[in-house]
Amino acid sequence: MKKILFYSLMMAVLATAYTSCRKNTGDEPTPPVDPSELIIKGKVTSDKTLKAGNDYTLDGIVYVTNGATLTVEPGVTVKASSGKLSALVVTREGKINAAGTSTKPIVFTSGSATPKSGDWGGIVLLGKAPVNGEFNGKIGESEIEGGVNDAEGNGLYGGTDPNHSSGVMQYVRIEYAGYAQYTDKELNSLTMGGVGAGTKIDHIQVTYANDDAFEWFGGTVNCSHLIAYKTLDDDFDSDNGYSGKVQFGIVMRDPKRADASNVESFESDNDGNGTDRKPQTSAVFSNITSVGPLATPTTAIEKYYLAGAQIRRNSTISIHNSIFVGWNTGILIDDSKGTPTTNNMAAGTLQIKNTILAGCTKPLAYASPKDKPVNWDLEKTLNWFNTAAYGNSILSTVEDVKLAAPFNFAAPDFTPQAGSPALSGASFAGLTGFATVNYKGAVGAGDNWWKGWTVWN
Repeated sequence: MKKILFYSLMMAVLATAYTSCRKNTGDEPTPPVDPSELIIKGKVTSDKTLKAGNDYTLDGIVYVTNGATLTVEPGVTVKASSGKLSALVVTREGKINAAGTSTKPIVFTSGSATPKSGDWGGIVLLGKAPVNGEFNGKIGESEIEGGVNDAEGNGLYGGTDPNHSSGVMQYVRIEYAGYAQYTDKELNSLTMGGVGAGTKIDHIQVTYANDDAFEWFGGTVNCSHLIAYKTLDDDFDSDNGYSGKVQFGIVMRDPKRADASNVESFESDNDGNGTDRKPQTSAVFSNITSVGPLATPTTAIEKYYLAGAQIRRNSTISIHNSIFVGWNTGILIDDSKGTPTTNNMAAGTLQIKNTILAGCTKPLAYASPKDKPVNWDLEKTLNWFNTAAYGNSILSTVEDVKLAAPFNFAAPDFTPQAGSPALSGASFAGLTGFATVNYKGAVGAGDNWWKGWTVWN
């Protein structure tokens, strides 16, 4: 009897030891998630993580504030509630940590069974970097567009910290976003207000934006590997003193989608009135491939298409090592309002260098001031662009640039082929903070950074 009891006791001890010491094989069932935890609404005021393996719902306007960080794990999908305005606003007092991967991108999208452009508001990042806007008489602080500011000031941005961090966004897709509160007061797919250089933003694809794909209101954040696919309005909109650097960007336009406010791949202002306020908009873009609506000279396009780039209102934006292909107008220098932008061209603070305009009906255009004449015209614009030291070129047809399949919506390929003038000739003389490559445009021979984590449909 004692032997039997001793044997039974030993078996129990061994079983307990095995259970407590054995490794987790990953086969254990995942505990069920409370459905309420899958709905994100109101204010996020303490650190919160959206876990991989779950889909989440963004319900209404959500503010990340009070020092909280919203972490989104790789592979998570967040769907915005249909039937109401939903948006994610990361305030000056919050952060986002959305670090997806090339195999597990993070997706923010519509919750509708039949998604369409404008189903939700988009993502708004607000920071404490310098801006030249004004709010309630205070210059250097602004209210973000789109009607998301509240009584607590959760829609305000700007400050004095150029290195402020709003967090991380990597390998993220933003789909069907954008909302117009009213004309010129819209939420964009990714809106950045006063976002500082401590923020990391790369590998972001925006599809079917209802307004702009990316808009920077001041700030100093540097971005890379940005994609805008079938945007309704502008792809890269910079104003209110934005001074960051952007490298490697792809734009692909739909000839049937264009906003009535007029459409450009780039739109850039110093501020809405073209004043001399500081900081002055001085963003530098390099290695952008902007594919316009004209696959052929006779392609039918919406009448609201204006230009590949409209630079106006005293902006000192610069574009280097880039390609504009298939635009009705390639580059429009617009002096029609505010301090003449051509002053910056003459001073050398606004630059376009080592850039190709291919298959553009009008490669360059100039809009003169409405109220007083200036010593500038279209001929001077052409001469400025064609300055030999700038390394720019104008090609007659879209075929001349020799990209693989830039107008194939289902399976685009922006790779320069043998004999393409984009394969070489890039220059980074005088530029800092950029990866040095030989090619012009967003893609070099053998590049695949824009494949795998993206969608094209």
